[in-house]
Amino acid sequence: MIDKKWIGHVLPPSVLTLERGRLCSFAKAIGETDPVYTDLQAAQAAGYADLPCPPTFLFAAELDSGATMALLDLLEVPIARILHGEQSFSYHAPVVAGDTVTLQPRVTDIYDKKNGALEFMVKQVAAHNQRNELVAELRTVIVVRH
Repeated sequence: MIDKKWIGHVLPPSVLTLERGRLCSFAKAIGETDPVYTDLQAAQAAGYADLPCPPTFLFAAELDSGATMALLDLLEVPIARILHGEQSFSYHAPVVAGDTVTLQPRVTDIYDKKNGALEFMVKQVAAHNQRNELVAELRTVIVVRH
């Protein structure tokens, strides 16, 4: 069982500068067809300063940062026992190429179901831009099978 003492634990932040090429490649990889995500002129015509990040990009970037793996290691949870249970996003401002985003993950809940056969760890990530504005909040539920 995961010790509930980890509720409230804050992981080290990850800082990334969003590159236009990476955003464009990500959009193409997920099958995004809206040109606002791949064409600078279309993005600017839509009112963005640069290419906006696709809605799920920050989740992928946070995974790339290694924060989730570090958390699983810290909690001694084998990756073979986890499932991705849920993901949600709340965007407060556009996030575009050229922005530097700081992702700050925090464990917000740990609970179990089925007499401990399934444990759920809830992680929230606050994303701030280079002006320290909260631009997005991500919520992830990781399921641990026992």
